[in-house]
Amino acid sequence: MPSKLLTPPSVEPISLTEAKAHLRVDIDDDNSLIQGLISSVRQQAEQICRRAFINQQWLVTLDQFPSPSMNVGSANWYGPQWGDSPGPLTVLSPDGRTNYEIYLPYSPLISVDSIQYIDQDGVQQTLDPSLYKVDDVSEPARILPAYGTTWPATRNEINAIAITLTAGWVSPSAVPQPIKSWMYLRIGAMYENRESDIVLQRGTVDSMPFVDQLLAPYRLITY
Repeated sequence: MPSKLLTPPSVEPISLTEAKAHLRVDIDDDNSLIQGLISSVRQQAEQICRRAFINQQWLVTLDQFPSPSMNVGSANWYGPQWGDSPGPLTVLSPDGRTNYEIYLPYSPLISVDSIQYIDQDGVQQTLDPSLYKVDDVSEPARILPAYGTTWPATRNEINAIAITLTAGWVSPSAVPQPIKSWMYLRIGAMYENRESDIVLQRGTVDSMPFVDQLLAPYRLITY
């Protein structure tokens, strides 16, 4: 699902003061460097977890709305209870999906701000929020047509649907501590080693095996 960052986070999960305390740095000479490391490490962790850590606004696009007919294997598993009324059948797929779902990236979802689409006449329309339901309990979050409705028809062109959403934890204090701990360790390693290659005088470099497991509980495998 193509996406574009519209509004970046206004703060980081870890403040400059917190990072300097972890690094045991009490001078201001490296403030810009450390601030840059915080941002870089946060973006790296977001990519690994497929999440947004601090509230940020994104634009995601689709070429068409999903439907059961897009998947031949699921064509026999939809019915009136999911917006296709009258429909040929009245049961869901064995995995509980309707194939009308739009799965959203960048959990945790705060809000779906708008859904716009290009109708068959080539006019951009904004879908009324009463015509769709947002499931922000599931991760990844999903959007479905409201009961008794279906997705509108769109023109057959790229990026015909544009969804604007806001995602992330609402404040640094809400970001889980294991994520912050991983960030501290990564910031420390990057601050201590300013080059991409390490020249050793003696000994070996071994990564602590538990480090990446700090992020494991927060990784979204699919969306």
